[in-house]
Formats: sequence, structure tokens, C-alpha cells
Amino acid sequence: MKQFPEGFTWGTATASYQIEGGWNAEGKGPSIWDAFTQTPGKITEGGTGEVTCDHYHLMEADVKLMADMGLKAYRFSLSWSRIMPTGRGGVNPAGIAFYSRLLDELAKHDITPWVTLYHWDLPLALQLELDGWLNPVMADHFRDYARVCFENFGDRVQHWITFNEPWVIAIMGHNNGIMAPGRQSVTEPYLVAHQLLRSHGQAVDLYRREFQSAQGGQIGITNNCDWREPKTDSPADQAAAQRALEFFLGWFADPIYLGDYPAVMRERLGDRLPEFSHEDRRLLLGSSDFFGLNHYSTLYAEEKSAAEMDQQSPYGNGGISEDQDVQLSMDPSWQVTSMQWSVVPWGCAKLLQWIDQRYGHPPIVITENGCALEDELIDGEVHDPARAKFITGYVSACHDAIQQGVDLRGYFVWTLMDNFEWACGFTKRFGLHYTDYETRKRYPKDSARVFAEIATRNGVG
Repeated sequence: MKQFPEGFTWGTATASYQIEGGWNAEGKGPSIWDAFTQTPGKITEGGTGEVTCDHYHLMEADVKLMADMGLKAYRFSLSWSRIMPTGRGGVNPAGIAFYSRLLDELAKHDITPWVTLYHWDLPLALQLELDGWLNPVMADHFRDYARVCFENFGDRVQHWITFNEPWVIAIMGHNNGIMAPGRQSVTEPYLVAHQLLRSHGQAVDLYRREFQSAQGGQIGITNNCDWREPKTDSPADQAAAQRALEFFLGWFADPIYLGDYPAVMRERLGDRLPEFSHEDRRLLLGSSDFFGLNHYSTLYAEEKSAAEMDQQSPYGNGGISEDQDVQLSMDPSWQVTSMQWSVVPWGCAKLLQWIDQRYGHPPIVITENGCALEDELIDGEVHDPARAKFITGYVSACHDAIQQGVDLRGYFVWTLMDNFEWACGFTKRFGLHYTDYETRKRYPKDSARVFAEIATRNGVG
């Protein structure tokens, strides 16, 4: 039996827009995702987050489900537009009250909250009036929003995350347009990423100067990255895999841990990559108390041939493909999830080791890992050995990394329950509506349920 270090954090995670519903309830303002989902043709089958899991009205029951499953930590995000309807200025008392009740309910069941300030749902007013994350003034508004959260919730929150997956905001929101706000550009992603990093630095600086000493918490950021394995042992493919990782994860982690964007990005992008001011660098360097990582998959990376330079990889990339000259591929023997993401646990261990070596042995928390699989109802139950195998494999890879000296301190499975899956619309199961307590109790999200069962069976968690 694999033993994890004492105090290792086991939990599950969600995001506000994906589960809360109540999109215009009790003073909440619209977000860019409200606008995006209501635009015809943007979401599979026209789904929206207007109701989704209705967590806004079923919160107490949901927390009881967590307690019944034995969960000890819960990562969730706050809706900026529920707290500040226009993103700046007035605060919505009902939004503050909702999250206060949630924190109190978690405390009642001895579940530790991990709170993300921003999981993609920007108040619509800031997008319409200020051009969203393209505007440098957003750092000031994000800092002010963070202050409201620290003041109202910091007495009960010991773990803060500023941003979830800024890569997605930059690339999916401003390069290929698949996510809100749906913009398509080859220049905007680097500008957006720059303002997100500046905003992170401002919020962390505020927390450390005015709140951390009294509240005693930690603050960091969560980045996403899949492992890039060299296709061959050739120096060209080795360099391509390294370059892909630096364009993917180094883009956001290097400024925080090393003081600037990766050199390979500076060389390839020139003046398309913004410069940090002296003050920005000061605020960013060392601005994360832990390394938050969302990890799901692995692909092979190789140097693009001349014939491939004009071809877009079917697997996308960790940045704008044309700027990297990296070709991605999948081993046909690898199993894949319903989202066609490869299941490669050893890639997780390799990525953890890469982070450990590049960034000087930081404490790491896997803030998301999980899989989407088709579920079949047999005799009133979901039998999901594939999901159990997935979680066992990735948790075992985490253990291997710890044995190799990686300072991994936590693991959160994605996700607690079926939810609105962004541009993919709704995850459907058995044709049932998932917005009532009895259905939710009978069919909890399998990844979280199986994770809890595996942890209990192996004496961890």
C-alpha cells in the first residue's frame, strides 16, 4: 500500500459558473460566460449555465454530500459578478452572504476550503467597458475585487488561488475563440497573459501586505499543463518538447519563479511579447506560496518539418502553434477519455519532476486531475473500473514523484459532480436532470466518488 506524507491534502474541485446556476439571482450581474452561452452557435446543443447544478440553491445539500463521501478539502471559485455585479464599485450583499454561508457550512463538516478568485467568468461590464483583460487597468480592478474577498472571507480561508488556468483565458478566449469572450487573434493572447500576471502580482502583494500576517493563509496561482514527451531521442525532438513546455507552462510560471518570460519566447516573439516594468517584476517574483497545477494528459512532441510548418496540429498546443514549430501526436496504444485526452500516468510524474527541477523544488499541489468517461447504468449503479484505474494510476504516479523527491502536498480530483462543461455544453447521464438533491445523492460525480472509495480502501485521505 502506498503511503502519502502526513498532512497531504486530498480533495475535489468545482468552478462557480459550471455549478452555481442562479445566473441573475439576488443582484448578481452578468458575466462574459452568460453572454457567450446566450450567443447562438457557441455552445453544444445551446446549453447555458443559467441553472446547471443549481448549487446556488442546493449548497447545503451539496456540502452534506461532500461530508458523506468523507471529503476533507474542497476547492471552489467565487463569481466576481455575484460579489461585484459590474466588476467594480458596489458590492452585492447577497453574494457575500452566499459564500459566507458556504464557508460556514464547510467548517461545520470539517472540510477545508481552497478558494479561487477567478475561474474565467469575468463580469460582462468590464469586458464591454474596458475591453477586459487587454486593458492594463484590470490589474487595479482585480486587486480591488481581491480586497473585498480577503476582507469578507479571509478569516475562514487559509488557501487562496488568484487565477485558474490563465493559459485558457489567453489561448481559448483570445486566440481560437472557443471560450468566452470568443476572440480570435495572434497578438491578443500575449497581451492578455501579461495583464493576468500583473493582476496576480497585485493581488498577492495586497494579501501579503495587509492580510496574510493576521489571517495566516497562503496564496498562489494554478496553471495547467500537459506533459510533452520527445517523440524520439534526437536533439531536435528533445528541444521541441522543452520548447513546448516553456510556451505552455513556462509562459506563466517563469515570471513568478525566474523573473521573466522564457528566453525562447523572447527570441521567437520579439516585440509581440510585452516587457515587465521594474515594479511588475518586483511584485511577480516569488509571488506564489505553492505551485498549483492542473494536469490531465500527455502528447509526443517533435520538431516540425518544412512540410508541416503550415499545418495546424489536430491536438492544438500550449500556445500559438505557429510560434513554436512543434508537432504533437499521440501513441495509438494509449487509452483516451471521452474528450479524447490520452491517459498516460507516467507523464504526470515526469511533469512534476520537470517543475521540481526548473523552479527550485517548490511545494506543489495538483489542483485538478480527472477524466471524462461515458457512464453506463447497470442494476441501478454505475460500474466504472476505467475511472478507478485512471485515478489509481495518476495517484500512483504522484506517489512515485514524491519518492523521487518532489514536494507534492495535495491532490484534487476534478470534479465533484456533473456540470456545465463550457463550450461542450452539459455532461449528460441517463437522461436525468441533475438539479435536484435526490438525483444528485444517487448519482454523485463518479470521479469524486471513486476517488473517495479508493482513498478509503487504501487508508489515505
